[in-house]
Amino acid sequence: MSSINLSVLDDSVLIKPISEEKQGGIMLPSSAEKKPTKGEVIAIGQGSRSPSGERMSLTVKVGDKVFYRQWAVVSGEQLQQAFREVAAVIDSTVAVTAGPRGKTVGINKPYGAPEITKDGYKVMKGIKPEKPLNAAITSIFAQSCSQCNDKVGDGTTTCSILTSGMIVEASKSIAAGNDRISIKNGMQKAKDVVLKEVASMARTISLEKIDEVAQVAIISANGDRSIGSNIADAVKKVGKEGVITVEESKGSKELEVELTTGMQFDRGYLSPYFITNNEKMIVELDDPYLLITEKKLNIIQPLLSILEAVVKSGKPLLIIAEDIEGEALSTLVINKLRGGLKVAAVKAPGFGDRRKEMLEDIAALTNAKYVIKDELGIKMEDLTLEDLGIAKNVKITKDNTTIVSENRVTDRVKARIEQIKSQIESSTSDYDKEKLRERLAKLSGGVAVLKVGGATELEVKERRDRVEDALHATRAAIEEGIVPGGGVALLYASSALDKLKGADDEEQIGINIIKKVLSVPIKRLVKNAGLESAVIIDYLIKQNNKELIYNVEAMSYANAFAAGVIDPAKVVRIAFETAISVASVLITTESMIVDIPNKDENASSPMGAGGMGRMNDF
Repeated sequence: MSSINLSVLDDSVLIKPISEEKQGGIMLPSSAEKKPTKGEVIAIGQGSRSPSGERMSLTVKVGDKVFYRQWAVVSGEQLQQAFREVAAVIDSTVAVTAGPRGKTVGINKPYGAPEITKDGYKVMKGIKPEKPLNAAITSIFAQSCSQCNDKVGDGTTTCSILTSGMIVEASKSIAAGNDRISIKNGMQKAKDVVLKEVASMARTISLEKIDEVAQVAIISANGDRSIGSNIADAVKKVGKEGVITVEESKGSKELEVELTTGMQFDRGYLSPYFITNNEKMIVELDDPYLLITEKKLNIIQPLLSILEAVVKSGKPLLIIAEDIEGEALSTLVINKLRGGLKVAAVKAPGFGDRRKEMLEDIAALTNAKYVIKDELGIKMEDLTLEDLGIAKNVKITKDNTTIVSENRVTDRVKARIEQIKSQIESSTSDYDKEKLRERLAKLSGGVAVLKVGGATELEVKERRDRVEDALHATRAAIEEGIVPGGGVALLYASSALDKLKGADDEEQIGINIIKKVLSVPIKRLVKNAGLESAVIIDYLIKQNNKELIYNVEAMSYANAFAAGVIDPAKVVRIAFETAISVASVLITTESMIVDIPNKDENASSPMGAGGMGRMNDF
């Protein structure tokens, strides 16, 4: 007997028994004793809407079993209890990875061996509660981690720790009868004071002090000095404006830095359907051809000839154009999804004349014969593979495109570099000079590739996670400077809240919640090292020295900058801002509407949702 498990957005659905195969007919499950009421969704009837919004009908055959769902409204103490349950699970999974003495966590996969990681973001995404309410709350926590990861690529564990701490404390106060809006307002007042205090502790990082650069990377890589020194070496080679990418090494067991030619520009993929790596949400193309044009592409017909040639070559294709839309974009997407064409498309960088020059830079870098434009009189229909550019690999995120070309600087690239230098000298506009210097940096700075090796695939993946975290942290440190690490930056910032007063007692509760939670990161770092935090925190505060930290790796007090226990100020800022934002949303949430799965559906999946097991009925 087949099963159909669907839900719809409609409040009511056509329900009727059937005796023969037909469109739109619905058979009630045997467990239904009466006609479902509003809110009980049976299935998609003829002309009803699917969850994505389109109208569709469902073919139902005699004997089909149609599952239905009920939704429930959860509020009050039951909702607050769910908040606390999720926070407790985060504390026992995500938080345990924090710091150099943090632990790894295993994440079960539907297929293959479990993944072992110390990446808090991956652990957060791996939590799959069985209860629909807890699953909904966990997804909100995961979104906060995702926001933090998108902005700085690091700090997700700190963000999770802070968010769960705020939720637990606020939940207690709300349960005691205090006004949730006033509590939120107090937390927001405290936020501005804390951020100002953290910024005042920041120290600018110099690329000349390569040890400082390395130390930032070492801390973020959970104490791996090899990762720190290699990232510092990469930064030194390409400079502040240079591009650094990470890829898995083929054959080597070590971490190596390879300097190659390439560039990056601020345009992402035109459609998420081009994504090739769903876990990282990026497009990765190896040995691709590049079609570079100033034109807008609306129809597919002019491209058919060159697309057929690319398919026969077996290589992928990157299209860079002023814009790609309509039939052209949809046809590329469909062919990519069908697997016949490995393709991605991005908009050309820059605007106006600067866009034209940047496209010429890309053409020179990839050895494309020319940029296709109307002035040349070249038709798309006449293009051959010899007219296209070639790259070693291309990586595209939703915001940026990185092109790594062959490891050589051609005469054509050298000529472009000399031309740009000449234009800088002759230009009288500071704005034009700045943009020319940006182009020069992109062409001459090159790309440093961090090649991650290991004895096993599991080791390579775990190490690559740490390398990417460390690289993001290093970039953040270069942008906004560094602050004392080991969780003390937020601890010391809490003293600035001593004089901050709320408009009323309940607003003051919100301020006090933030003051208390700011000590949670250092408490967790110390706890993960197997130590008691109360004595350590008391000593740090009494010394009245904002550069003093407790080094959990060396088990001793030290000057943060001398010991190299430092954090990027931007990572601390984003983690705290994001935590406040998410906590404010959750604590002001009075009710949540969740699905109640039917018994038959649960029985068919003994491991529960996501294969995470019962998790003590979590």
